[in-house]
Amino acid sequence: MTGKSFPFGGTQPGGAVRRIVFAALAFLTIFAGIFCQPVIAADTIRTLDYKMAGDATHMRIVMNFDKEPEPKWFLLRSPHRLVVDLPGATLAIDARDLKPRGLIKSVRYGAAGEGASRLIVTSKGPFNVEKVDILKNEDGSGYRLVADIAAASEREFDAALAIQAETTGSTTPKTDRLGKIAHRGDRPFTIVLDPGHGGIDGGAEGLNGTVEKTVTLAFAKELQAKLAANKAYKVVLTREGDEFLRLDDRVRIARQQEADLFISIHADTIRLKGIRGATVYTVSDKASDADAQALADRENLSDQLAGVDVAEEDHAVSDILVDLIRRETHGFSTRFARSLVGELSPTVGMINNPHRSAGFRVLKAPDVPSVLVELGYLSNPQDEEQLRSADWREKAATSISKAVAAFVAERGATGG
Repeated sequence: MTGKSFPFGGTQPGGAVRRIVFAALAFLTIFAGIFCQPVIAADTIRTLDYKMAGDATHMRIVMNFDKEPEPKWFLLRSPHRLVVDLPGATLAIDARDLKPRGLIKSVRYGAAGEGASRLIVTSKGPFNVEKVDILKNEDGSGYRLVADIAAASEREFDAALAIQAETTGSTTPKTDRLGKIAHRGDRPFTIVLDPGHGGIDGGAEGLNGTVEKTVTLAFAKELQAKLAANKAYKVVLTREGDEFLRLDDRVRIARQQEADLFISIHADTIRLKGIRGATVYTVSDKASDADAQALADRENLSDQLAGVDVAEEDHAVSDILVDLIRRETHGFSTRFARSLVGELSPTVGMINNPHRSAGFRVLKAPDVPSVLVELGYLSNPQDEEQLRSADWREKAATSISKAVAAFVAERGATGG
């Protein structure tokens, strides 16, 4: 029988013996699987859950652990990433909690050497790490890691990398230093123009078929060309073509570009066909009038109309410095709005009470002076005709350019 091969369960001589041997081996395999699992050290730190919340300008990451972790974090670029090393920890995260949202483009994790884990958070662009804290849970059930990041400029991210290099990689740099805004230096005055709507969100439609998203993009490009003629300015569009942008992504772009001024461009419709003229809006918690509130409500629905699930985040002011920045920014926004009304009134015509305010989400960057300009009403045949006129658009762009120049001069005079 030497040299022959017999299949399992055959009828050849010795088959019964072989069946007994294979059965024994199978039993030992099952036994080893049950009782010989890898042993996790008693002092290993386990993740209990992982959560993210926020939007395209601010995000908070929260991880709960059964024991106190000792994380080390650092930054990487190309793409922009926050890396968190967790010595002595094992990570087990529900894939549904890793779904990209807001400022965060992707989240990955895995083993990083013996007994350690690494979490890699990739963002949509440069960001500041506002804080990374380890806090004891109030109910005594363990500890949580809380990391807050906010959209920032490339220059700010580079400054954070430089500070990190001073403290060597994979250490815990001082959060307060990384959060500071680098000095402006000799960079140009940056204006971000935001053509309203786009893509699946067409916005308002005129009596003769004029679509708001088309008008706003055409006017923004014309205004960009006029402003860019001044070499002291850097002019950026939030969108260059017919694409949909979330409202918070428009704000994110302004912050990452270190915008000194943000101008959102729109052309609305209204039930009363006789009303016409341009309007300039600034942000406020309480609307200046019912019409302003109604417009803000419509514009704030842009994301939902495009099928985006919008969850309002409560970004409560937790720092008196941030509150002061908000107030100063609102003052600059108001002054620019008044200058804009003054320049537009004699050339393109304004509605009654042309400077109004309401809670526009797209104007809520705490550190960027922002206005929303309604060029006119597509529901009014004369306004619709003007918005389609190259001569009228040139006049309006010239008036806005003059208002920008006055604002820049004022900021320069006051050191702002």
